[in-house]
Amino acid sequence: MTPEKKVTIIGIGNMGGAMAANLLSRGWAVQACDIDPVKVVDLEEKGALALSVPAKSAINSVAFIVCVVDAAQTDAVLFGPDGLARMLQPGHTVMLCPTISPQDVEAFAARLAALGVHTVDAPMSGGPARARDGSMSLMVACAPAVYEEQADLLQALSAKVFRISDQPGDGARTKLVNNLLAGINLVGAAEVLALAGRLGLDPGRTLDVIEQSSGQSWIGSDRMRRAIAGDYAPRAHVTLLEKDTRLAVEAARAAGFEGPLGARASEVFAQAHRAGLAALDDAAIFKYLADR
Repeated sequence: MTPEKKVTIIGIGNMGGAMAANLLSRGWAVQACDIDPVKVVDLEEKGALALSVPAKSAINSVAFIVCVVDAAQTDAVLFGPDGLARMLQPGHTVMLCPTISPQDVEAFAARLAALGVHTVDAPMSGGPARARDGSMSLMVACAPAVYEEQADLLQALSAKVFRISDQPGDGARTKLVNNLLAGINLVGAAEVLALAGRLGLDPGRTLDVIEQSSGQSWIGSDRMRRAIAGDYAPRAHVTLLEKDTRLAVEAARAAGFEGPLGARASEVFAQAHRAGLAALDDAAIFKYLADR
């Protein structure tokens, strides 16, 4: 395997693991690292090299993909005692895939730039199945030369690469706008199906109608099919959209914008968390509203 086809992924959760499996299937050499070593075992069987800490990444990776949950974890991966900053060299590229605030992306990019390291702001959307088959969306913001340099990797990761701007932070802004709408749509879908049940309607048949009518949304269909089946095994925990919608509302307020739905939808996720549903799939918003 040639050095230019080697990539390191830190954070082998639902999305990071799926991205790694996708790259392995396309002939990339993948180094994988996670705080939970059990998550790397399956990838080792597929040919990945397991790393115990990010700092053990080989220097000839074409890029270092950070796919953790939040800004605190990103900071630990990059600048913690065993972080990437200990081994990154000028000219290396770090791809930031978590959904975090634009200000955090900008701060990380500035600290990496001081080391001569490039940043690709590349939050993702679509879920693990789409990450695994390479059909997820990537919202990319980085310098033009860095974009060209990483074009092969970006195309391997996603058939839907959206070039947002040259400025890291704008990818994060786009992701927050998208995820706020996803949260609003999910709460709306859960609300109307809970209402359908209260009205004596069959939820599955009602969703059949919605999916072919003006109320359809992808996240509503995806999550409510699982909810109707009572399947709340976590693919995306309630806490993820709770975090993402909160960050989106904070970004809106910082920009002087106050919409009628975003803050309310965000609060529903927070309420579901407080009701004990945090560890369940976010389809559990239906359970929370139906049980009220």
